This record gives sequence, structure tokens and C-alpha cells, in this order.
Amino acid sequence: MSGLAPAGGRAPARRRRRGFGGFVLDAHAAGNLVVQPRMGFSDPGEMRSGLMATKEAAATTVGTLTLDSYTRVGDHEAARRALAAGLRLNGYPIVNHGPQTTGLMLDGIRGDDFPVQVRHGSATPLAIFAALIEAGLDATEGGPVSYCLPYGRVPLAESVRNWARCCELFARLRDAGREPHLETFGGCMLGQLCPPSQLVAISVLEALFFRMYGLRSISVSYAQQTNAEQDREAVFALRRLCAELLPEVEWHVVIYAYMGVYPVTPEGAHHLLGRAAELAVATSSERLIVKTVAEAHRIPTVAENVAALEHAAAVAAAARPARGPALTEDTPTYLEARALVEAVLDLDADVGRALLRAFSHGYLDIPYCVHPDNRGRTRSRIDAEGRLQWADIGSLPLAHVVEGVRPGGMTSSGLLDALSYVQRRFDASGGELPALRGR
Repeated sequence: MSGLAPAGGRAPARRRRRGFGGFVLDAHAAGNLVVQPRMGFSDPGEMRSGLMATKEAAATTVGTLTLDSYTRVGDHEAARRALAAGLRLNGYPIVNHGPQTTGLMLDGIRGDDFPVQVRHGSATPLAIFAALIEAGLDATEGGPVSYCLPYGRVPLAESVRNWARCCELFARLRDAGREPHLETFGGCMLGQLCPPSQLVAISVLEALFFRMYGLRSISVSYAQQTNAEQDREAVFALRRLCAELLPEVEWHVVIYAYMGVYPVTPEGAHHLLGRAAELAVATSSERLIVKTVAEAHRIPTVAENVAALEHAAAVAAAARPARGPALTEDTPTYLEARALVEAVLDLDADVGRALLRAFSHGYLDIPYCVHPDNRGRTRSRIDAEGRLQWADIGSLPLAHVVEGVRPGGMTSSGLLDALSYVQRRFDASGGELPALRGR
């Protein structure tokens, strides 16, 4: 890969920006963390009520239309039958409801002061993009890797083609005077047990894929992991790589509250969400996706979502930015993530083809991911301090930067223990580190 571009590239904070990304950056410039639920209901009236409650929460918020499982996999006929039978889906079927119903549902709620994002999870999202654009929406999320490998068996090459078409379609909104915003889900691969450097690398690579197809308002994601200090290091690495590689793009960072096995107690859930809010503030991240006290049990109610938004906002307001690594500091996470990004971009000038070759060669390889296009030769472990480390790097181009690799098989009990590590920590130990069992 040719030399990385100079740091910088953020639009001046004082001018008012357009669209979803502009709203988030303006809020950040005013000193506010934007908090967002993962809310979706199949009934348009219930969805409207959820959006209104989100808008009226005591926090700086943006709205969410989380889509249902049928729509995510493109089974629109099954969604139609379910709606006709009066069944409650686990999200909003934007394709089946059509632009008129969605437009009426959003009327008087969505606006410059309350943008709305569509969240879905699809490797075949063309109908979703067409539906949201027709309904007047201009913000969504996903990516060719992050919405393919964890969710099914759609070939990665097919997902890359699908996402290329969708990005091209979405970018055309700029010709109509609208600023489309696309968020990469790459920093949340499988939600857990993927060392932060690879999460950072995939997030950056998907952002570069979006840029290649004309998107200029982008957010990059990172999911809270198992160690707060390591998370701060990872987010600073993500910010540094974006500053170096996306100088002409208006970007921001979105933190996800922990994506793995969630605490079952209200106290544990509140504590973990509070840590996510503190991480966002400590790293100057602009947006936070919250989780609720109900995550371990069922789909949250509107009231539970609002409570989570307000709790996160209150914690963020009381927190102070931490002194983290300087943007010029070569931390282990930065060096690993940069090595991965450089190795992938060296494979092909086209980012989509480079991603395909990277997974074929094992230059990207997600631990414990069983998708056919993932080599599955890498393994991770949680060390005594709770940091996610590589146990086996497989063919990842990291031999020159990774230290302390401890190859060895992960037992089934050890894997289950690692998967429940955060839940046990926050439920039973008040946030203190529990011992790892079964290793």
C-alpha cells in the first residue's frame, strides 16, 4: 500500500452540516453524546410511538427503524403473510409497508432535529435500500463483510456485489441535494471474542469500500469488548486510521454497548451500559448504541429503551474525556490494525476485490466464525487482565507485530466461559474481573 495520507480531513466544526452525519457532528461540537436505541416494531403506530418517545427522551437522540428478520433475508412474501395474519414481527418490514405507510409514520417526527436511521442486517439489501430511499430516508448501516459473515451462508462475493450496487444507488442521493449516511458494522463482528485490532481494521476497510462508491458521510463502529483500557486504545487507533485514510470524508465514531451475552440483572446491565457511555466520552466518540435491562430476556419495551437512553446520557454528562493514547502513539492495537489494513489494500486497488482475496488468503479471519468463506484458523483468548488477545493468528499478516501468542486448543468449556465472561463480571462481581474457568 502506498503511504498513508496525512492526518486530518474532518469538516470544520462550526458550520452546520446536512443529514444524519451532520446532526451527530453538530451535537458533538455542542458537547453532547448522541444516544440511539436498536428499536423496531412491525406495527406502524407502535413504531411511530417508539420514535416519538425516543425524540422526547431527556437526551440527545436519533431514531431507529430496526427491520424484521424476514426483510433482512429477503423473504418479503413471508413478511406479507405474517402481517396479513396479524402476527407481530421482530422489527419493521419497510419493504412490505411501502413508502406511503412509512412516510406517514415518520411525518412530523423525522426532521433536521431528529434524523432516523434504518438498521437491518442483510447481505442482500437492494430491496431495503430501494424502500428506504423511496420513503425519503437517507441513513442506514451494514457492510459487505459485517452483514455477511456473522448472519448466514450468503457467499462473500455475492455480498460484495450486492453492497457495491447499494452504495452506488445510495450515493446518487447526493445528486438530488441529499447527503446519504452509511455506517459500517465492521467493528462489531460477531459481537465478541474478536481481538480489537481486527474489528478496527474491518471497520476502516468497509468505510474505504463505501468511499470508493461515492459515499462521503460515513460512521465507523466499535463494539465494547472485555477490557476498558484496551477498548480506549482500540477507539483511538480507529480514529487515527480514519484521520489518515479518510481525509475527504465527513466521519464519526459510533460505540456499541457490549454485543455478547448480556448481564441478566438490572444492576449489571446498567453498569455495563454506563461503562459504554464512559468509553464514548473518554474517546471523544460521537454516538452510542445502547442496550437495555431486558436484553438478556426479551425484546425491550419502548419505556425500557427510553430508560437506557436517559441512563447513558446521564452517565456521559457526568463523565470527562480521558487522557488516552496520542493520535501519533504506535499502540499495539494501532500497529496490528494498520498491518491488517495495509496487507488487504496491497492485494488489489479495488477494495471489494481486496476484501475477497484477504479472506481467501486468511489475511482477515474471524475467530469462531463458521461462514464458509472464513478460514477459521484464528483463535482468541481473554488474558488475566480481561484483554482480548490472539491465541492463534493463522495466516494473519501479524507475525511481526503480535507478541505473546499462546497457541493451543480452546475447549468447549473454555469457549463457553469466555462467552459469559462479561455477563458474569457485571452480574456477580460489580465489574471486577472474575476468574476464567475451564481453560
